[in-house]
Amino acid sequence: MREIVFDTETTGLDPLTGDRLVEIGCIELMNRIPTGATFHAYFNPERTMPSAAEAVHGLSDRFLSDKPRFKEKARELLDFLGDAMLVAHNARFDFGFLNAELERCGLEIVDMGRMIDSLTIARSLHPGAKHSLDALCSRYGIDRSHRIKHGALLDAELLAQLYIELTGGRQIGLTLDADIVVMADVSDMPVIDAAPRAVRPMRIFTPSVAELARHSAFVEKLDNPLWRDPRA
Repeated sequence: MREIVFDTETTGLDPLTGDRLVEIGCIELMNRIPTGATFHAYFNPERTMPSAAEAVHGLSDRFLSDKPRFKEKARELLDFLGDAMLVAHNARFDFGFLNAELERCGLEIVDMGRMIDSLTIARSLHPGAKHSLDALCSRYGIDRSHRIKHGALLDAELLAQLYIELTGGRQIGLTLDADIVVMADVSDMPVIDAAPRAVRPMRIFTPSVAELARHSAFVEKLDNPLWRDPRA
């Protein structure tokens, strides 16, 4: 099963009021195992970056000024996404921005039925706990020491690790699949002699007449055994 874990950075909180997508990072999973395939892009939002948003992700107007517009990378992004299920943390936020940008380009939006929200999964597993990406990485022992500011690709990488833990951990990779089978390194294993061996005849364990006689004689010597009726 192919899944894409992704994260976005934006100019604000609401695409319906003019906020734009400025970065997207995607990580490919196959049967919950990272394949190493990624998609990452920055976009020129064609508007100024609010200082509050820049404080979160560090992406300035100057940095984004020479980056492509979303519509210039949209087809490449859609080709990478394919028809995979899409995983995001607080997924409606990321889906909202992604689909708003696709609509601006006149492209078909991503079906919300493909959405997997890791935040919803975390809330069901840990009710009452903190469910931010930072808090959940701490809970599951995922190293985030290199995360100084938000970054779409970095956050997608952390989320991919978290999603694997939320959905069964590394045990998920122990299943066999027709498309992906991870083979063990057998180069150092001893060679087993597979030559045919002589078949031993079946052993007979039925007691002989003499053995039965000795057993009866022994039982008769027992003093008041538990199985003997005292009234007999």
